[in-house]
Amino acid sequence: MIKVGEKAIDFNVKDHNGNEVKLSNYKGKKVLLSFHPLAFTGVCETQMKNLDIKYKELEKLNVIPLGFSVDSQFAKKAWADQMMLKNLQLVTDFWPHGEVAKNYGIFNEELGFSERANILIDENGIVEFVKVYPIKEQPNLNEILDYLKK
Repeated sequence: MIKVGEKAIDFNVKDHNGNEVKLSNYKGKKVLLSFHPLAFTGVCETQMKNLDIKYKELEKLNVIPLGFSVDSQFAKKAWADQMMLKNLQLVTDFWPHGEVAKNYGIFNEELGFSERANILIDENGIVEFVKVYPIKEQPNLNEILDYLKK
């Protein structure tokens, strides 16, 4: 698993609207990679809705949140529309299957999807926060917000 202080691994993937998403495009901003196992599941839905609700607050703290899973772009689009997301980009780690999660050391080979995790990357591309949560546990977004405000 990637550790605090390590250089974040760049990626080039698509969001739910088919837009290219590259970590290197966010230099000068913090990026929160919020990994969830699968779209259309209860805990994952709450996790992504919370990020969307708190998007402006995170943005004021110079943070861009991204919601990652192994679902396809089409599934992510349908899910984003169903949840009526206003700001959050849902990012697909579909092909190569789970490559970003694998690069960050949080891909569960047995289950075929990522662990539930938050990875915060600083303005210079260095990992500054990593936490993996039990699959059925909702990540506490206030934990990230409190960390950012200290």
